[in-house]
Amino acid sequence: MDFAVATGYCVLVLVVAAMASGVSHPVYAPAALLLLLAALHAFRYQPVPSEIARQVLRPRGSHAVIAHRGAGYDAPENTLAAFRKAAENNATGVEIDIEFTSDGVPILMHDHTVDRTTDGTGSLDHLTFEEVRKLNPAAKHRLHKSFPDEKIPTLKEAILESLNANMTIYFDVKGHAVQASAVLKEMYKEYPELYNRSIVCSFEPLVIYKMRQADENVVTALTHRPWRLSYHGNGNPRYDGYKQYLYMLLDVILDWCLHAFLWKLLGVSAFLMHKNFISMDYVRFWADRGIEVVAWTVNYADEKRYFEHILQCIYITDSLVEHGLLPEIVK
Repeated sequence: MDFAVATGYCVLVLVVAAMASGVSHPVYAPAALLLLLAALHAFRYQPVPSEIARQVLRPRGSHAVIAHRGAGYDAPENTLAAFRKAAENNATGVEIDIEFTSDGVPILMHDHTVDRTTDGTGSLDHLTFEEVRKLNPAAKHRLHKSFPDEKIPTLKEAILESLNANMTIYFDVKGHAVQASAVLKEMYKEYPELYNRSIVCSFEPLVIYKMRQADENVVTALTHRPWRLSYHGNGNPRYDGYKQYLYMLLDVILDWCLHAFLWKLLGVSAFLMHKNFISMDYVRFWADRGIEVVAWTVNYADEKRYFEHILQCIYITDSLVEHGLLPEIVK
């Protein structure tokens, strides 16, 4: 999906360039560009009112700390136990990952497979909910002995747990744009309080587009890490040879599109950016456009102080209690 979406951006830029260079008359090219911009403006989604977005993003009036996957270092990630532990440790909200089993049940899981976090193996595409429910999501956690009875929760169970704990929910959707937007639309109908207590975010603009198409009243955010298509989170290239350079080019185009017009076209209220690329100037850039910056993943004590007191920036963290060196959990 990443490649398809990024290729779409590339095609858009090439079309604009062709329009500008392929018309001989000096008036036609700028006129064509103005028409394109006018069309983008006319069909863009309006962001939700700023007072609602602020209530979601800063529910306590100032700073906000979001537990990444429920703070996956303190308790098994994406479990109800993690959400309860996050609430005990005064998290403002929780970030959760939505995936689907082979029979279409929305569950909480970061990966496409169950191998990394559970005592099972296999892809979710080939596992039913009944099969997934039998797995232990705490099996490979450092504190697994403290969580012997955990089950992989459904999306509805996670929503109820978070709402009961009065925590904001960051719905992180990696893919399944049509399927996820349809399911979330129903969740917002069933639990209207989500409009003031949750946000849908994704790396993929198509997900946000489908969500805004399904329900324009939902607060949304784009998630980004520069060079994500061409480099792993640890800095190693994803590909070899010319393919690596192709993806680097797509990364440049994607970054420009996100910052230049996609945020406005989709009507997002926040921008979730990897912590290493956030500065005071970056926060001001988005503040001037009425967009909140949310940093991920902030795990060290000095980082937390910097983002909270200097940048006054919302941040997502893997731990609400540990302040030393944590293992890197790649988004």
